[in-house]
Amino acid sequence: MRAHERGDGLVAQLRRPPGGRDARTMLLALGVDRTGSGLWAAAAVLYLTFAAGLNAHQIGLLLGVAGLVGILGSPVAGRLAGRLPVRTLLVGCHLLRLATLTLTLVSTRFAVLLLLFAATAFGDRAARMLEMLFATRVAGERRSVYQALSRSVGNAGYAMGAGLAAVGVAIGTEAAYGALILGDALSFAVAALLIRGVREPAPEPHRSATVDAGGGRRAAGPWRDRRYLRFMLLDTVLCLDASVLEVGLPLWLVGRTQAPHALVPAFLILNTVLVVVLQLPVSRWAEGPAGAVRAIVGYGLALLLCCLVIAWSAGRGAWSAGTALLAAAVLVTLAELMRSVSSWELAVLLAPEQARAAYLGVAGMSQSVQRSAGPPLLTGVVMPAGPLGWLGLGAGVAVLAAVQRAGCARGLTARRTSAPESAGGRAAPVLSRMPGS
Repeated sequence: MRAHERGDGLVAQLRRPPGGRDARTMLLALGVDRTGSGLWAAAAVLYLTFAAGLNAHQIGLLLGVAGLVGILGSPVAGRLAGRLPVRTLLVGCHLLRLATLTLTLVSTRFAVLLLLFAATAFGDRAARMLEMLFATRVAGERRSVYQALSRSVGNAGYAMGAGLAAVGVAIGTEAAYGALILGDALSFAVAALLIRGVREPAPEPHRSATVDAGGGRRAAGPWRDRRYLRFMLLDTVLCLDASVLEVGLPLWLVGRTQAPHALVPAFLILNTVLVVVLQLPVSRWAEGPAGAVRAIVGYGLALLLCCLVIAWSAGRGAWSAGTALLAAAVLVTLAELMRSVSSWELAVLLAPEQARAAYLGVAGMSQSVQRSAGPPLLTGVVMPAGPLGWLGLGAGVAVLAAVQRAGCARGLTARRTSAPESAGGRAAPVLSRMPGS
C-alpha cells in the first residue's frame, strides 16, 4: 500500500474504500444489514418467549437447530458463487431473510418457527460469506483494508441497532417486540435495493482440475484438499474468541467472581468501540502473507493472556475481579482483531484462484461451527474445571496457533513454488456491470 494511503484514517478510507463506488455502496448495505441484526439480537428471544409462548427448552432447540443448518450456508454459497454473480446471490440471501422474518410474525407454531429460523440462519451465513467474497474480487490486493472497514461499519451498525432496540425492549409489549423483528426484516429489503446497484468482477472460471494448497494436482474442489481442510479445522478452534467474549466472560463473572453484574454489558460495549477504532490499524499491521502468518501467533498469545487473566480473577475482590475481567475483554478483542484479518487473508491466499469461491465457502464454515460448538465447550468443559480449565484452554489455543502458523507458512511457500507466475501479483480486475443493473 502506498505511504499516503497508510496515513488515511477510518473516515477517509470509508470515503475512498478499495473498490471505489461499488465498495462504498456495499459497505452501506452491510451497515444497514448489521443495524437490523442489532434489532434482532435484542428482540428474538423476547419475541419467542412472550409472543410465541415458547419455553426455554424449545427456544434452545430452535436456536441450536438453526445454528446447525446455518453451517451449510457458507459452502453452498461458495459453490454457487463459482457459477453465478455474487451480487445476484447476495440479493437472494437478503430477500430470503426478508421473507422468513416476515413470516415469523405471522405464525407462532413451533414447527413453523423452526423451519423459518433455520432458513434465516442459512441465509445469514451464506450472506456473510458472499460479502467477503465480494471483497476479494473487488478490493483485490487491498482486501484486508476492505475487510477492516466492513468490520468497523458492521460493529457500528450493530451497536446502533442495539441502541434502537432498547426503546422497544423498554416498552416491553408483544407489538414492540414484533416491530423490532419487522425492522430487521425491512433492513434486508433496503440492503437488497442497495446491492442491486453495484457492479462486480466476473466470477473466476471453473476448471475441472486445479492446484491444491500444497502445490499438487488433484480433482477440483476443497473437500479433497487435505492441507486446506486442516487449515479450516484449526481455524475453527482459533475462532473461540467469540465464545469467550459472549459466553465465557459473562458466565464467569456471574458465577465465579464477586465483580458487579453491571459490568457484563461493558464487555460488549468495550469490544464494539475497540473494533471500530482499531480494526483498520491492525489490518495494516497484519497486511499481506507475512503479516497474516504473524497475526496467528499474536492471536495465540493474546488469547493465552486473556485466559490467564480470567483464571487469576477467581476468588478476588469485586474491584480486582472486575478490573481483571475488563482487561480480559480487551485482550480477547485484540485476539479477535488479529484473527479477523489473518483468517480470511490466509483462506484467500491458500485457495486456488480458479476455485476460490468454493474454497472460501468451506473456510467460512469455521465461524459457524465454532458458534455451535464453542459455548458447550466453555460451559461443559472449561468452566467446570475452574481456573485450570482456562489455563488449559489458553495453552491449547497457543499451541494450535503455532501449528497453524507453521502449516500456513508451508502452504504459502508451496503455492509460490508451484505458481511462480502469480508471485508478482495480478492486475486489478476490471469492473463490469452485471445483467439487470
